[in-house]
Amino acid sequence: MVTELKYEISQNAYIKLVLHALKHKTTAVNGVLLGRVNPQKENVVEILDSVPLFHSNLALLPPLEIALIMVEEHYGSEGLGIVGYFHANERFDDAELGILAKNIGDHICRYFPQAALLLLDNRKLEALPKGKDQSPMMQLYIRDASKNWKLVGPDAGSRLLIKEPAANIVLSDYIASEKWQDVVDFDDHLDDIKKDWLNPEFLK
Repeated sequence: MVTELKYEISQNAYIKLVLHALKHKTTAVNGVLLGRVNPQKENVVEILDSVPLFHSNLALLPPLEIALIMVEEHYGSEGLGIVGYFHANERFDDAELGILAKNIGDHICRYFPQAALLLLDNRKLEALPKGKDQSPMMQLYIRDASKNWKLVGPDAGSRLLIKEPAANIVLSDYIASEKWQDVVDFDDHLDDIKKDWLNPEFLK
């Protein structure tokens, strides 16, 4: 019997990606997930950090390649690797996983076959302040045996977990205080190298 893969995302990695999407509400955005396989539980992928990448020209290959090399070099020295990809669509009502996200996910899977692809769920995000939902504001996609990306169904809550249960409460507070304005992505860094794409002080 094959053990189901599970993904556990840290609060900081999660909040950084959602706020990145909120900063650029009228454009598509993307980012990568950093982590490792849990040393004690081989069926659990730990997502320990995230890097917001782009909010314009997401399909341009040279900037993406540069970003991935820099991300791998930095986090590799910390014992982490790229374990997944995050995407938010341009249109609020667009809940489809597009070809660009699938292609980047396929690229990551060459090096980390258990990679997760997370798509922001705008409908859940809109309802965030109205409830006490502890589940992530994103949909989980993983590759099946045919190497096609498949949405993990209603049981996604048990397959994608936020490590800290109060993460959505913290996220609501950050949204209310417009903390999203402080997120720096790789696009910002390319425009002004003084802006640090690692966001070292962002959630401190």
